[in-house]
Amino acid sequence: MSTPTEVAAPPPEPTSSQPKPSRHALALIFATIFLDLLGIGILVPVIPFLVRRFDSDALTVGLLALSFSAAQFLAAPILGVLSDRYGRRPVLLLSLLGSAFGYFLFGWAGALWIMFLARIIDGFTGGNISAAQAYIADISPPQDRAKNFGLVGAAFGLGFIIGPAMGGVLAKISLAAPAYVAGVLCLMATAFGYFRLPESLAPENRTVHPLLPADLNPLSHGLKALQRNDLWPILLAFFFINFAFSGLQTNFAVYTADKLGMGPEGNAAVFAYIGVIAVIMQAVIVRRLSRIYPDRNLAAVGIAFMSCGFLATAWAHDTFTLYLACTLTPIGSGLTTPTLTSLLSKLVTAREQGWALGASQSAASLARIIGPVWAGLVYDHISQGAPYWTGAIWMVLTLAVVVLAIRPERKQPA
Repeated sequence: MSTPTEVAAPPPEPTSSQPKPSRHALALIFATIFLDLLGIGILVPVIPFLVRRFDSDALTVGLLALSFSAAQFLAAPILGVLSDRYGRRPVLLLSLLGSAFGYFLFGWAGALWIMFLARIIDGFTGGNISAAQAYIADISPPQDRAKNFGLVGAAFGLGFIIGPAMGGVLAKISLAAPAYVAGVLCLMATAFGYFRLPESLAPENRTVHPLLPADLNPLSHGLKALQRNDLWPILLAFFFINFAFSGLQTNFAVYTADKLGMGPEGNAAVFAYIGVIAVIMQAVIVRRLSRIYPDRNLAAVGIAFMSCGFLATAWAHDTFTLYLACTLTPIGSGLTTPTLTSLLSKLVTAREQGWALGASQSAASLARIIGPVWAGLVYDHISQGAPYWTGAIWMVLTLAVVVLAIRPERKQPA
């Protein structure tokens, strides 16, 4: 793995019948993703209070999040492979239905084990993001993929802004109301996708070999991807970024309360601010910059911004410096995530989009399992700022991987 790798053009596509880029299709997939992520955001403010009905231990809340990420880590590459075989649309719709069932079960749960079961079901069917990314790759030419992948990030940002606010309002009705509304939103997204979203993967571009037991082994897909010299640097970058970022997310409210005395309202305002910047970056800025600069360069600049944002968070001593830090980090994330995803999608054929993007989601899920544990340990045993300055170190390592192991993209023939 020590040999630098050039980002070469992928093997020839099996066919030239890839659907043409469509603003209508992009708008539809954006709406589908947004409805799903809005449901996720609604649950954010109420999960700890729902858990407290059965267990007041903060570790239980963390384990609940871990169970979701662990299930997603196992399922994401399998769902990606199935989308390469049967198409993006059925996988996306089944994932949304699974999420709806998980939300309804979570709201209805009368015991803690049922809540864990609900989150595991949602995690196993949570392949909608990788399927949506593969959908975008199917309908986008290589030069437009970075800006179109930014739509997924913009949907995340909007869900991050609107979802928790809706959850807080619905919690005044009952603690279970946000979970039920999240389930309804997923059903709406399913119906929307069923009636309005066309299939993006042409039959002749689908995987045709017989389904083997190895195809259902999530670890084999990850190892297969890591064995490819052109893919492992990007997957490693996804892992490092999500490792650091998940630690920041899970520990942020504890950090701001202990160091700056901020309460839930103050943290909600910060998260909304981050969401606004994320939407602007991925829906507007990246779409323009990707026309001018290569994906690799934008990713490197974004990682540098994130590293500075993590350091600024560790050194924040008042509200002003905290908001400054929370400006740098989403700017960097907005530049990095869609461009790395675009790089990955350009290295594989139409028949491998779901597999490769599922592997990236699996790497991110694994990082979200380990990252919060790391952040908690260094926070308790080193210092309050340790999750953030160590996060900056992980970002510097990521930057080294991107700069040294990924060479500039070659010009592809028209």
